[in-house]
Parts: sequence; C-alpha cells; structure tokens
Amino acid sequence: MKLPINRRWRVLLRRHGPASVMWRRRAAMALGAITIGLAALLFARLADSASTVFTATVHAIWWLPLIATPLAFVAIAWMTRRFAPEAAGSGIPQVIASVHQPKAALRKLISPKIAAIKGAFTLLALLCGASVGREGPTVQISAAILGWYTRLFRAPIRASMIIAGGAAGVAAAFNTPLAGVTFAIEELADAYEQRVALLVMTTILLAGIVSLGFAGDYVYFGAVGEHMSVGSVIRVAPVAGVLGGLSGGLFARAMLNIGPARDRWVPWFKGRPIVWAFLCGVVVALLGVVTGLTWGTGYSAAHAIIDGTNAPYWFGPAKFTATLATASSGLPGGIFAPSLATGAGLGALLRPLFPDDPGGAVVLLGMVAYFTGVVRAPLTAVIIIVEATASRGLIMPLFLSALIAHSVSTLVCKERLYHGLAKPWRTALSGPTA
Repeated sequence: MKLPINRRWRVLLRRHGPASVMWRRRAAMALGAITIGLAALLFARLADSASTVFTATVHAIWWLPLIATPLAFVAIAWMTRRFAPEAAGSGIPQVIASVHQPKAALRKLISPKIAAIKGAFTLLALLCGASVGREGPTVQISAAILGWYTRLFRAPIRASMIIAGGAAGVAAAFNTPLAGVTFAIEELADAYEQRVALLVMTTILLAGIVSLGFAGDYVYFGAVGEHMSVGSVIRVAPVAGVLGGLSGGLFARAMLNIGPARDRWVPWFKGRPIVWAFLCGVVVALLGVVTGLTWGTGYSAAHAIIDGTNAPYWFGPAKFTATLATASSGLPGGIFAPSLATGAGLGALLRPLFPDDPGGAVVLLGMVAYFTGVVRAPLTAVIIIVEATASRGLIMPLFLSALIAHSVSTLVCKERLYHGLAKPWRTALSGPTA
C-alpha cells in the first residue's frame, strides 16, 4: 500500500532534509574542519611565540634554564596529573584509543576541557624549553573540536568522525592536506569506515585548505629543489634507511619500555612521577645549556641543516635524548617536530659520508628514515617531508629510504609506538566508569 504524497514528503524530509542525521553530520564536519584550520593556525602562532620568548630569555640569562626548566617540568607534570591526566603526552595515542570507544571518549579523552588544558600546558612546556612539538597536541585538540560540533548538532558520533578530526589537525598543523589523508589511513584507521570515506577526506582537505588560505602556500622547512641520480639513490637511501630505522626503532622501544624498566630497576621511582619529571627536566636543561640547540621543537635547527648549515655531530643524539626525556616525563606535547629535527641531525651525520651527493637531499633522506623508524608510517612520513619542503623530485628516493627504515624498525621494536601508547587509554575507556 502506497503512502499518501504528503506523508511520503515528510518521510523524505526527515531522512534526507536539512534536519536529517546525514545533514547534521555534514554540517558538524564542515564547520568543524573550518574551526580546526583556524585553531591549528592560532596554536602554531602561539607555539612559535612561546619558543621565541624562551630563546630570548636564554640569550639574556643563559643559566636560568638550569633552575627554571626542572621546576617547570615538576609544575606542569603535577598540574597535568591533578587536573587532566588525559592531556599527558602526545595526544595521538588518545585519539587512537578514542576511535574504539567514540562515545566514552567524548567525555574523557577528547572533551573541550581536555583540549583547552592540552593546548595551554603544551605552550607552557615550550616556554620552559621542553623538547616537544605542537602537532600531536593539535591532533587531540582537533578531534575534540569535531567531537564538540557533533554534540552541538546532535549528530551520532562515529569512529570515522574522530579519525577525520585528528587527521585534519595534521593537515592544518603542517599545512599539508595530503599528509592528513595518509595519516588518517596509516595511523588512525583501525576502525576506518569505508562508506563515509569521502566525508572524512573532505573534512581533512577542508581544514588544510583553510590553513593554506590564511597562512599562504608556505613550506614548513623551506623549499628543496635538489634531485638525486640513480647512483646517488642506490648509495644513500639504504644507508639512511638502515640507520634511521635502527635509531627511530630504538626511540620507539625506549618510549614504550622506559616506564616499566624504571620501575623494575629503580623501584623507588614507582609512585613518584613528579620526582621523575624533575630529573627529566634536569636532563633537558643540562643538554640545552651545554649545546644551545636542543630546546623546543628543533624547527630552526632542522631548517638550517636542510639549508646547508654544518651541524655539530652530536646534535642528533642530543636531540634524541632531550626528546626522550621530555616525552617520558609526562608533560603534554608531541614528538613530530622534535623527531624530524633529530632526523635532520642524522642527515647531517650522513652528509660528510656522501660529499659528492646533494647535501639537502641527503638530509631529507635521514629525516624521513628516522621519522619512519619512530612512528612506522612511511607514507605519512614521505608526504609530510615532500609537502613541507616542496621536494617532489625526491619522492622515489624518500620512499625507498622510508620503506627500508620501516622494515629495520620492525626488527628493533615489534610494536608501533602510538598504538602501544594507546593501550592504557583504551583500557581506561573500557572501564566501568567509561
């Protein structure tokens, strides 16, 4: 029996009209993407300002970080544990965990409160010279923004929407829309929903377009127009891949095991996270004061190395140590930019070994290899480097180096870093209070 025409129209409007679930979801994701792009730009400006203030302070009073940095580590670690434990660390593991329990995550891991504290405490960490990046926090903040819009429009939350929000943060943070797409596929997509793939990609690209529109078509690490011959690729890429995979895998393994190893070998530290944060702050302060190069994101140092500046041979290991100390201290902050800076230090070590090959290209191979070794997302690593340096002529050498690094890193650390770090958050969401 056919429905009356008027009733059929009402059914169609309810299912497909402006007030339907489909259109509410689309509105939430569209407005969320625009907001993410603007928020990522603002966060980037504030992070750069925080780093600039710290650098100026160190130039004026070189010894101040020896006192201020460890005390700031203690204060930030205590405030994080007291007011928002879910804001600790990078933020990407929290988003990965949220994909599996979207509804519970909106109240705990990606709430507006957590996003606000995450951003504020990351800026404080940069103000005290911690070796952190803003990209991981941007991912968690972006997922929280999109989650807030879904609640505003009363749209059912899905895993795909959290994936879209987090990946849109990567696209806006690096000004690299394609990298956001690959990040969604490689890192966040355990519960990826193919039927809404187009909506997810549109959200990511829209956030990237907003970032491009306001910030301009800049390249994060400066343009690299060099090319490599087949002979150069055969010489350099395997060496960079093996060394990057080994060192990056070592970092990932250390990150996953430093807590249990510390509690096993020095039981006194168990239950004393603030003391541990203080010691990590001492390590970061000493490294920063002695080297003068390991503070903050490492963006300036990486940019200079790519441009041809001769970096000290110890920069890569020192940045590795500073980043590990900061990340294991419990402070909010990411490892994307510090890992790229460490990779640039590895590239600087490779450059004298291949003096007849293009120096900038050699450094980029070291960067992509180390970053792949850490996060085990070769496609994302390559796209970030290509988009952040306009080095499209190096895509194939970068892919070769990244794939080798991925294989080698797997031998050093069986578990992927972000997915291993996400396990406690998944457990928290699955508990009785989730």
